[in-house]
Amino acid sequence: MLEVILSATLASPELTVGLALLCGVVAQIIAWHLSIPGIVMLLAFGVLLGPDLAAIVRPESLGDGLSLLVGFAVAIILFEGGLNLDLKRLRRSRKAIRRLVTLGALVTATLASVTARLWMGWGWNVSILFGTLVIVTGPTVVGPLMRRLNVERKTAALLEGEGVLIDPIGAIVAVVALEIALAPSLETSIEGVKALAIGLGGGSLIGVAGGLVIAYALRVNKLIPHALTNIFTLSAVIALFQGAEALAHESGIAAVTVAGIVVRWRSKQNNHDLEELQEFKEQLTMLMIGMLFVLLAADVRVADVRQLGWRGVATVVTLMLLVRPACVFLGTARGGLRLRQRIFMSWIGPRGIVAAAVASLFAVKMEHEHVAGGVELRALTFLVIATTVVVAGLTGGLLARLLGLKRRSNHGWLIMGANALAREMARALSDHGQPAVMIDRNAEAARFAEEAGLTVLYGNALEERTLRRGEVDTRAGALAMTRNEEVNMLFAARVQHYGKLEHVLVTLDDTVHGVTLPMVHAAGCRVLFGQGVDIDWWSQRLKRDAATASTWLLHERVKSPELRPPSEAPTPDMSQEVKTEALAAPFTAPNRLFVPLVIITKRGASPVHEGSKPDVGDEAVFVLDVSRYDEARAQLTALGWRESTRIASLHAPRPS
Repeated sequence: MLEVILSATLASPELTVGLALLCGVVAQIIAWHLSIPGIVMLLAFGVLLGPDLAAIVRPESLGDGLSLLVGFAVAIILFEGGLNLDLKRLRRSRKAIRRLVTLGALVTATLASVTARLWMGWGWNVSILFGTLVIVTGPTVVGPLMRRLNVERKTAALLEGEGVLIDPIGAIVAVVALEIALAPSLETSIEGVKALAIGLGGGSLIGVAGGLVIAYALRVNKLIPHALTNIFTLSAVIALFQGAEALAHESGIAAVTVAGIVVRWRSKQNNHDLEELQEFKEQLTMLMIGMLFVLLAADVRVADVRQLGWRGVATVVTLMLLVRPACVFLGTARGGLRLRQRIFMSWIGPRGIVAAAVASLFAVKMEHEHVAGGVELRALTFLVIATTVVVAGLTGGLLARLLGLKRRSNHGWLIMGANALAREMARALSDHGQPAVMIDRNAEAARFAEEAGLTVLYGNALEERTLRRGEVDTRAGALAMTRNEEVNMLFAARVQHYGKLEHVLVTLDDTVHGVTLPMVHAAGCRVLFGQGVDIDWWSQRLKRDAATASTWLLHERVKSPELRPPSEAPTPDMSQEVKTEALAAPFTAPNRLFVPLVIITKRGASPVHEGSKPDVGDEAVFVLDVSRYDEARAQLTALGWRESTRIASLHAPRPS
């Protein structure tokens, strides 16, 4: 009796969706802790919890509702893909991208069809359907994989761009191929070509129009309350998808992808809303991907995959070792790519959610039309997804290292804050071979940084997404340069957690005293500048050209017991706790004559902190108060420093 009640309860469609959502999130959490691709754990959860084993998640209870869920979820996922597509990077390789999604797609479809025909022994109709299914790569798999593998930017951008742009093309081509396969005739073929043109062309036009409307609504001041921005966009995307489908069958996928690209393009002047929208969409996408993969994997019978036998394995191996390389090498011919980039791209071709969703749709339609092969087609597609994802995830890092395509690690600095003093720090580091990336939510500060030719990200430096954009895991260290000492300490904890950084320096405000030196050291950090500094005071001086930066050379060792000018009061907690010899005095003597930014030694450049001890022959970049320049210069000279280079200010106010 209990078993009957339990079975009836689990057959509830509402419970099925709820369990799939929860299991999808839990699977991704486990995958994060194990440092493996999330899709691997999602597929495992789907199989383990599906009807063949635990029988907890039962997709059959959804009936036609599964297709509706898939449509909504795919719309959200592909819009997010377009929203995150970096067109600036793709323009540099636009020829390679264009050939990959056209010629490369044709090569993949043709060779994959022949492969299925030879190994599986299927008829041409089903073989061609398989060929069109595996055209697509998985952007929701490729993006996280590239970040985890630390692949250099150009190659990663190409793979991500291919994934986003090929999804609507592959999905529409596959659906058209299905229509032809279900009713093969010359008339159907002609109608299919028309449907393909309408689906891609019409969907793209609808996407452009819809994207412009969404972007305009988001940009008009006070038209949409800030709290409703994200849910307005979500509802608009779903309506756009369904509206496009109603106007032109299978055009919804192209419409939402193009709409995402347009919204990003038109929202570039309103980075604040775009950042929040991207964050919301990313979280929603992760939720949808988790739910869909659990449901779709649970809908595949383990016995069906086993029945593929060695022929299925041979098909997948051929697809990976012959078909994918042919696609990449022909698609990127004369595309300006190096051989090692093409080799890596040939090995990385994981399939994702769109292939899974369309394969499930095919199985249902073919069964409804009494066409054989739908079950095997879906099983083989899921075998391709599982194999390509696992292989890429487990071996991609090693291959990238062997090919020299890993991003440089332990290089450059991440800076929270784009105030004038932070901008001077970023330039000093960049000028001496340590690229610096600033993060700030202040639009004016970010604009000044961009105009100065510095690298700045507009966003919240405490959020994982923003830190990933700043490639925190590849940095030599991070600097917290805001007036808020508590936020500085919170940022330090975030970068230590997400980036596993050892060199984290925080600014202490000499007018606040909320955080003490022992607290900084207990957190595993050091004090930036080697002293308490009033960030706002120095930033205002720099903006008014009342402070200037210059490079000084330490040419002799000088010892002096008195380091602070008599007019300056000691800074609490710093002067008593930091003991050092006079050689390092400018790095620990709190005053408003100068601030030491960067020390340049034979080992390279690094930000100054209380442990910095320059040697004779080393250089340092200082910011000096112009109104007391002679006094500052006299003190530095007395300590053995000699000015070598004056640096022009980059913080003078720009004309409107």
